[in-house]
Amino acid sequence: MTATILDGKALAAAMKGEIAAEVAEFKMKHGFAPTIAVVRAGEDPASVSYANQIQKAFQAAGMGFTLHLLSATASQAEIEELVATLSKDHSVHGIMVQEPLPKGIDEEAMKAQIAPAKDVDGVTPVSMGLLAGGVGEFFAPATPAGGMEILKRSGIALKGKRAVVIGRSSIVGKPMALLMLHQHATVTICHSRTVDLPAVAREADILVAAIGRGKMVGAAYVKPGAVVVDFGVNFVDGKMVGDVDFEAVKEIAGAITPVPGGTGPMTNVLLMKNVIMAAAKRQAA
Repeated sequence: MTATILDGKALAAAMKGEIAAEVAEFKMKHGFAPTIAVVRAGEDPASVSYANQIQKAFQAAGMGFTLHLLSATASQAEIEELVATLSKDHSVHGIMVQEPLPKGIDEEAMKAQIAPAKDVDGVTPVSMGLLAGGVGEFFAPATPAGGMEILKRSGIALKGKRAVVIGRSSIVGKPMALLMLHQHATVTICHSRTVDLPAVAREADILVAAIGRGKMVGAAYVKPGAVVVDFGVNFVDGKMVGDVDFEAVKEIAGAITPVPGGTGPMTNVLLMKNVIMAAAKRQAA
């Protein structure tokens, strides 16, 4: 039996309509649009492309977008000064600093300049601490938050389920594990040093792949009927593929996100939701 396809592209399109309506109501009530400031140092092609995607999505929803460019050789002081200035700018509600940063930049020192109330990418220690504690309102990184939204809107309950996350990055693997834990799943995080990784993965009712290796997760990793969430973005022979061997796994899994068209389209949608939340919290302060 072929798995149900969890169509992130269709869900993102529907949610963009919801967000546009929410933004219109916000603007009518407050007289301004929730706005994100994106900081980039240099012209890395992937970063340029991503910033363009963000700009297009935000402007289509009636939200504000500003791009702040620095040279590829920008110093620590230049980057920190710009981020600190944006943190104090009342017209900016969310800040994202794109990677890669210039060589030698202390990323943690830079992140410390982002006002926690504007950390819509969930990268500061304050945001990560609130996510870990699961208390109050916090900004979860948009990519895992998008994965969670797919599960939620697909009616896939996590309570009591066994979840396995392959990958322990601070931007996808760890926050996804925490978000699932907050929904009462029993969560295991796996990585390159996990012994007999396929056997551990086969225990999962919800299997999350965020390892950054094209088609690494094959049929031997998947329990029949499991839900598979693939965050991978890899290129093999010029074609985008996930961390999951989609063709092999779709015949075993109960549901699966494709690549492209799965978790990827949801990232900007959840980023927009974070910026709206940041703007609303500022008005309520």
